[in-house]
Amino acid sequence: MPELPDLTIYIECLKPRLIGLPLLGVRLKSPFLLRTFEPKPADAQGKIVSDIFRIGKHIIFEFGEELFFVLHLMIAGRLHWREPLAKIPPKGGLAALDFSGGALVITEFSSKKRASLHVIRGREALGQFDRGGVEPLQCDFETFRRALAGENHTLKRSLTDPRLFSGIGNSYSDEILHRARLSPLALTSKLSDGESARLYEACRSTITAWIERLREETGNRFPEKVTAFRDGMAVHGRFGKPCPVCGSPVQRIVYAENECNYCPSCQTGGKILADRALSRLLKGEWPRTLEELEEMGKKRTKE
Repeated sequence: MPELPDLTIYIECLKPRLIGLPLLGVRLKSPFLLRTFEPKPADAQGKIVSDIFRIGKHIIFEFGEELFFVLHLMIAGRLHWREPLAKIPPKGGLAALDFSGGALVITEFSSKKRASLHVIRGREALGQFDRGGVEPLQCDFETFRRALAGENHTLKRSLTDPRLFSGIGNSYSDEILHRARLSPLALTSKLSDGESARLYEACRSTITAWIERLREETGNRFPEKVTAFRDGMAVHGRFGKPCPVCGSPVQRIVYAENECNYCPSCQTGGKILADRALSRLLKGEWPRTLEELEEMGKKRTKE
């Protein structure tokens, strides 16, 4: 799912291409994308794009007369800048917004159609898309700590809760926790002041560093390779690979449709966190430490 760094780059690339241009038309290929009945997308036709901004993980296109398109790409949705009136891809294509300078094509390569487009009239109506989370790059430490202490959850869950923090998802929460040297399963209620400060700094530095990196990689082009798994990430999507800090193999916890990646040496004092599915399967044989994991690997090799 595009998160704060990716959405920032999307918006930075969209603004010079779209602001000041009238919307020529909207082509909807998938009926699942549009989630509102009134106003209609055609009501924005001919209106000038006056601003593009973000609310949480929603990209907001502002037109004249307080008409807004609210787009959420969810997990598999992506944006593509194409030549004017470019065809919508037969596979994965959802819609296209047409402008004189090009077509903004929306795709979603997933069997579950979750991406959404809402057409909203009135600035006050945008409030329904604000889950209340603080902006990690705009809040001070005390605001961050209050949000963190709002509910007693694991750090992984709290960082990805849009009611607490805006724009952070599965990918960058792994990277933040690795930089902060904190376990994803540590409880917010048990964090010391020093650990909270470390997490605050890690959150800001991780997000800032990735925005700068993606900005440099993109240059004047439109970002086409937006992915949750990027070269240069420390732990996310790197199960079994060496941690860039200590060299220990990165571990994971698999749950629902996601996984949490972490380094046992850097984050959990060498402890292997229980993966629900595998720990049930292995029962008493589940390795508790890196040493036990290594011994298990040697035993399997001999067998």
